[in-house]
Amino acid sequence: MIPLRRLACVALIAFAAPAGAQDAAGLARAAAAELEAAHDRLEGAERASDRVAALTATIAAYEKGLAAMRESLRAASLRESRIQARFEAQSEEIGALLGTLQTLSREPAPVLMLHPDGPIGTARSGMLMAEAAPALTARAEELRAQLSEAREMRALQEAAADQLAGALSGVQSARTALSQAVAERTDLPRRFTADPMKTQLLIATAETLRAFADGLPEIAEGDEAPTRQSIAGLKGQLPLPVQGTLLRRAEEADAAGVTRPGIVLATRPRALVTTPVPATIRYLGPLMDYGNVMVLEPQAGLLFVLAGLDIVYGEIGEVLPQGAPLGLMGGEDPAPGAILAQARDGSGQDRSETLYMEVREGGTPLDPETWFAVTKDTQ
Repeated sequence: MIPLRRLACVALIAFAAPAGAQDAAGLARAAAAELEAAHDRLEGAERASDRVAALTATIAAYEKGLAAMRESLRAASLRESRIQARFEAQSEEIGALLGTLQTLSREPAPVLMLHPDGPIGTARSGMLMAEAAPALTARAEELRAQLSEAREMRALQEAAADQLAGALSGVQSARTALSQAVAERTDLPRRFTADPMKTQLLIATAETLRAFADGLPEIAEGDEAPTRQSIAGLKGQLPLPVQGTLLRRAEEADAAGVTRPGIVLATRPRALVTTPVPATIRYLGPLMDYGNVMVLEPQAGLLFVLAGLDIVYGEIGEVLPQGAPLGLMGGEDPAPGAILAQARDGSGQDRSETLYMEVREGGTPLDPETWFAVTKDTQ
């Protein structure tokens, strides 16, 4: 049997609760509500007068809900790992505590009151027990609560698989419907019509992105309607065209030591890309080694160049409203099991696609961060 004096010391050790522990269950409930709202949006989009706008909002809602679900899973996994680490670090003490509680529960009360040193020893033992019993009980309750929380975190992660499967199916349906709705759209204004021969000649002869951007005004066929819009007052405040994180800043060398005047955003597979402000499509399609490129003109002489999309929507010369869909990033949606695994290992490999973005004014490249609200933690 463990000596009572040592038992009292063990029982009275204080264990501070982890500071700032995230409420993973609360995050999961909020994410589930957002995904449910996205599902309702998808059903309503079929009846909307502007299906393109409705489906765009639906996909954005799904992306927001899925991002929130990933965050809740990461929080749950982290919390579970911390609880498990505490149990492992305190295994000896927990074993001693459990052994003592079992011993106390088996020994008859009269036997526990006896002490080899006689009445004085018995009295001292009683005092120690009176001091230790509340602490033992409190410690046992604390362990019970931690075990319950660990089980809840694991159950949350297991239950998320079905929610993720439903959400991924919903967002895939919304993307398919959006592609069809964009193809059927006929109500967009058009500033100009591109000459196919001039466009192909420019693509074939331009050796740099700068040369291509400088030649874009020459591909218009006939007169071009002027644009009087100015977005100078929005400088530094424009939203990014896609949900993502800043991977590389302008003029920051990549792994090969190459620098470019634009920024690189890391996005999730199939992420939706939208217009940050109303703009004219100056070009869309494949270009050099940039993959599919979208060039937008929000005001005269100002170009936003987006490169790396897998699917692009629209036609050259169309004028798009703010928030209109431009296309989708590449890659494939991960399976629910892969999302759970990414949440557990915290690898951050869910943002596997990259969007390159340049800003050009009067033919000169500018740091996109002078126009867009960009932070390293951009979501």
